[in-house]
Amino acid sequence: MTDIYSILKEYYGYHSFRAGQEEIINSILGNRDVLAIMPTGAGKSVCYQVPALALDGITIVVSPLISLMQDQVRSLIEMGVRGAYLNSSLTPRQLALATERAKAGTYKIIYVAPERLLTESFIDFAKNARISLLAIDEAHCISQWGHEFRPSYTKISDFIELLPCRPTVAAFTATATKPVKRDIAEKLKLISPFELTTGFDRPNLHFAVYKPLSKESWIINYIKRNADESGIIYCSSRKIVENLCRSLNENNISALPYHAGMTDEARTKNQEDFIYDRVKIIIATSAFGMGINKPNVRFVIHYHMPRNIEQYYQEAGRAGRDGERAECILLYSGADVSLNKFMINKSIEDNESLTDEEKQAFLEEELEKLKIMTFYSTSKKVCLRKRMLNYFGESSPEHCNNCSVCENRDSESYSDIFMPIRKTEIYSKDGKTPDKELFERLKLLRKNIALRQSVPAYVVFSDAVLREISAVKPKNERELLSINGIGDSKLKRYGSIFLAEIKKYVDEKSV
Repeated sequence: MTDIYSILKEYYGYHSFRAGQEEIINSILGNRDVLAIMPTGAGKSVCYQVPALALDGITIVVSPLISLMQDQVRSLIEMGVRGAYLNSSLTPRQLALATERAKAGTYKIIYVAPERLLTESFIDFAKNARISLLAIDEAHCISQWGHEFRPSYTKISDFIELLPCRPTVAAFTATATKPVKRDIAEKLKLISPFELTTGFDRPNLHFAVYKPLSKESWIINYIKRNADESGIIYCSSRKIVENLCRSLNENNISALPYHAGMTDEARTKNQEDFIYDRVKIIIATSAFGMGINKPNVRFVIHYHMPRNIEQYYQEAGRAGRDGERAECILLYSGADVSLNKFMINKSIEDNESLTDEEKQAFLEEELEKLKIMTFYSTSKKVCLRKRMLNYFGESSPEHCNNCSVCENRDSESYSDIFMPIRKTEIYSKDGKTPDKELFERLKLLRKNIALRQSVPAYVVFSDAVLREISAVKPKNERELLSINGIGDSKLKRYGSIFLAEIKKYVDEKSV
């Protein structure tokens, strides 16, 4: 078994683990099941990828979204790890080839859709493979009490029972109330799991609620004042998505739609255009985003109030995954409440698997959650962050000084809220500030490399890594390797190219 710190540095380029990661990893390596509640951007993937690289066998990762699998496998390959995914995006021939390679032990980490677990070909592979770890991402999907229930997740325990040797099982999610946590543990049949909640607060996110007279005009003005930034706008209906997208395009704002009424090909294209930074804005229903790993989303705007805090936290949390400041904005109107009541009633009535008693229990539960969401959306005195953290059972200060309530912004007026997003200034370990001109040159270099390799720019290096490089101006591989986020694999791949660009800049500017 390899030292986990060596793995962290070699593959990820990090010098230390984030809160909770080491405890989770050590539990997995000690053959103990895990149930981890970690906010978006807290580094869940490191918690199962590091033990996957330390253990002798194969790790299976159950994931609900094709886009997430593709993104994670792309990142693994960039780090020098053999990874693959098995899902419906592959042709039958590609699927057969990937399965054969899996049987031959080619891959260390395999991502799989829950629907594929009980297929004949996958069971045949799994029964003859040495599976050391089964990691379940977005584990709240297993619970009917959760906000994104997926029936296919309930079959995971059936798959585990078919295996000749039970692997360690680790479940991960960003949001889970007590009933959902209990449901996850019971339905996955976790054995005395190590449970850890790392905390729901993300200090880099600024939360705000506004009540503009025209939501559409507000959004157009906001985006024009943040024209260079990447953002997601959530709407509750396909019609609003299409109308808003058309309106933005008419105002010379490049934006694309994403909703379940589109073809798979159109959705995939629009999502990739967004991830690859070919378009800055995507307008979507809640069908978009679970598992989206784009780190430089600077704002998430909700055109309508979501039906509960869990959904809002999950969707808003797609902003600022790189740790830099980002905005989470909710545009509220009274009509949002009745719209959500209608949608709650419809979803419960359409669920034929529920008895009348269960339907009534769900209705009461959902209406209570909607009431709490409405309190958040109409809050005038109570800090928005406090409301959110208290909902998840976490204590918090009375004021965060990083939300619209604490800043005493009048949600009824919107003359003063079109300020450009304030950036987090990143300093190097030596306290040096980034060189903005060098940073832009490195971004251009990264863009060209990403285009040649057909990967998103952030897969090469994140903005945070480029900022630290531009501050430190490393002169050799040893200095470049000391930067957080640069491991051995990326040093070999990109080190000489970036060092040459830095030297060229330093020589030109005599800095």
